[in-house]
Amino acid sequence: MRPTGVERAFGPEEIIVSKTDPKGVVTYANDVFVRVSGYAEDEIVGAPHSLIRHPAMPRAVFRLMWDVIPTGQELFAYVLNLAADGGHYWVLAHVTASRGPGGRVVGYHSNRRWVPPATQRTVGDLYARIRAAEDAETGTPAALAAGAAALDAALAEAGVTYDEWVWSLAGRDDADGGAA
Repeated sequence: MRPTGVERAFGPEEIIVSKTDPKGVVTYANDVFVRVSGYAEDEIVGAPHSLIRHPAMPRAVFRLMWDVIPTGQELFAYVLNLAADGGHYWVLAHVTASRGPGGRVVGYHSNRRWVPPATQRTVGDLYARIRAAEDAETGTPAALAAGAAALDAALAEAGVTYDEWVWSLAGRDDADGGAA
């Protein structure tokens, strides 16, 4: 599906929930996920979670996620998703490992919340710079390395970790016009 540039709405009080197996195949999608994504439940469950990956979303952020969550640590990340109709929606995702007997990771659980417009713009600006670095390279390994380097450089310039950056944006009032 090609992006249309049309934003799909959901409310600040709503929570998008999904669960996956260890490889990222969706095993559960709540009604908010189904509605906002525009896919039928039977199109989502059994499909890779990457079904909703927006092409403007930096690969480096997903690499960060897949470096963190298999270790059992939680991750909070801003993610731009692609709906079935080509629309998009921003989320603040909280991803955690689901553990089975003996503490083994048996899947992942994600709660995703609404992102204010000013935060969307701030995150979108950084992600566009990271995507530009990725797109300047040929081949996935080089693109991932370039994106990770661009993300690391931006965070180092700001003097924060990715987690600190996420929370610095999450706590602000959208009325501030984008100032962090």
